[in-house]
Amino acid sequence: MSATISPERASEAPSISANVRSYAERVRGGDMGALPAVFGLIVLCTVFAVLRPSFLTAGNFANLFTQGAAVTVIAMGLVFVLLLGEIDLSAGYTSGVCAAVLAILLTYQGLPWYVATGAALLTGLVIGTVLGLLVAKVGIPSFVVTLAAFLAFQGLVLLLVKGGTNISIRDETILAIANKNLPPALGWALLAIGVAVYAGLQLLRARKRAARGLAADPISLIAVRVGALALLGGLAVYFLNLERSRNVAVVSLKGVPIVVPIIVVLLLVWTFVLRRTAFGRHLYAVGGNAEAARRAGINVDRMKVSAFMICSTMAAVGGIIAASRASSVDPNTGGSNVLLYAVGAAVIGGTSLFGGKGRVLDAVLGGAVVAVIENGMGLMGYSSGVKFMVTGSVLLLAAGVDALSRRRAAATGMR
Repeated sequence: MSATISPERASEAPSISANVRSYAERVRGGDMGALPAVFGLIVLCTVFAVLRPSFLTAGNFANLFTQGAAVTVIAMGLVFVLLLGEIDLSAGYTSGVCAAVLAILLTYQGLPWYVATGAALLTGLVIGTVLGLLVAKVGIPSFVVTLAAFLAFQGLVLLLVKGGTNISIRDETILAIANKNLPPALGWALLAIGVAVYAGLQLLRARKRAARGLAADPISLIAVRVGALALLGGLAVYFLNLERSRNVAVVSLKGVPIVVPIIVVLLLVWTFVLRRTAFGRHLYAVGGNAEAARRAGINVDRMKVSAFMICSTMAAVGGIIAASRASSVDPNTGGSNVLLYAVGAAVIGGTSLFGGKGRVLDAVLGGAVVAVIENGMGLMGYSSGVKFMVTGSVLLLAAGVDALSRRRAAATGMR
């Protein structure tokens, strides 16, 4: 049956209630999307706000963004690998290696920040290319390849920082990434531009679909989406623009952290790549059924190599953010719980471990959940052991929801 409608009926777009019913049917059919992550985020924020009122302060709100930024960015890259049903266990220490390259070139070689940053990103790109070729061309399982890389890169970080030294970073541009804020007026201006661009794209998409005789979203639904974005963004900017310094006479702390628009730009770019390009469609196709994708003419090996290249490059970006926040690089950079939290963020947000299902937004939502757990339980005075147990339980719950959703989707014929 054709999916098109006549131009005369193009204006008869589904109403908001029809869209709500359609979404409810998808949820009942097993397509949970980001619903569990959003629900979990609301519950966690409510609980911590009640138990620790300081959780809702402007200073802590800003700290949540900077605290979870590096893990969120690394998780964005992992989404591309997970979409193929693969895994990259080396992403954490890849970020550490790239951060070490950045610090060495800045501190020891005295190179400009843009040269050091470019070298760090190039290092991530090369690492991803090698990993991808070993998986796609040689045929070694990604688990084995990246586990070996995990061990090797851990040693490489030690060699780069000469055993156990700490390389301080003093470049103001790099330090500003995770430690400085935008002027309050600029934060409002960027929000206004973002909302306007989003509204324009929504209206343009609806007009194009109507011109082709396809069902388009009603203006009322677009207005709800734009209004929700403006409301949530406005509240965020408002709270981030509040004074957070305890001694204003010495230093003023207000404005949106610089790392926030960086994450937003990365989110928009990679979302466009996945949703609006042939590369993105091919990636989903390979993740859904690699053999069917190969028979359809898609170069499966190229897709795998590209996914690992993106993953490791994003790990490099995460390493730069982590180095900026710590103002230094040491042997633990990219280690400890970075990889576990990054994989957890992607899965908690809704990306499937089985491949073929996921969005870059999942990494952002999951990263927010992980950051809220880490931050909230820290405010309540719980030990790292309790934090790990809770985060692990949330990750297991997310994986369980994913497995049950897939089973439900298969039973209802939605997959």
